[in-house]
Amino acid sequence: RKRFYQDVSISQGEGGLYEINLDRKKLKTPGGKLFTVPNEALAIAVATEWDAQRDTLKFYTMHLTTLCNTALDNPTQRNKDQMINAALKFLETDTVCYRVDEPHDLVELQKNEWDPVLHWIENRYNVTIGSSSSILGPEIPEATKDTFRQHLNSYNFWSLTGLEYVITQLKSVVLSLGMIDRHLSVEQAVLLSRLEEEYQV
Repeated sequence: RKRFYQDVSISQGEGGLYEINLDRKKLKTPGGKLFTVPNEALAIAVATEWDAQRDTLKFYTMHLTTLCNTALDNPTQRNKDQMINAALKFLETDTVCYRVDEPHDLVELQKNEWDPVLHWIENRYNVTIGSSSSILGPEIPEATKDTFRQHLNSYNFWSLTGLEYVITQLKSVVLSLGMIDRHLSVEQAVLLSRLEEEYQV
């Protein structure tokens, strides 16, 4: 689709929500709702995505716009509980919990790189997660899931939408929370999630 606007701006609308304006038209979601976001920083980031487009709109480059559309339209009609359950499913197959038993170099690499993050999260949330080289992965205690469920319940719908996207990309609850708690940088989290691929390269 061709770019159909010159100027991108933001404005504050009803209830203190922020809107995106393309020339004088207000941006709408694919579902036809007025596109509104809860804070100015996110509005600026979305406006920047629209402003960065050239002659043709490349929606696949507009990750924040897409995430906001998902939060606003909620196309699969999910509630918070369903989103939390979906996020916690990744705990059972978490990247940093699945270990190889050979070759020796990779076993050592996983231990040296992943164990510190695993120990950090276990201490930070006072939980047991563990790791395993079994195809079934480690047995995650119910108490651990309950602790994370309680923690994720404190997030609002917008935050959960973003968090779920990150967890899906990293295939790891551990690395995602490490990043949110600023224990890991984005670069570190991505690198740790790709440890095996990087090793093979």
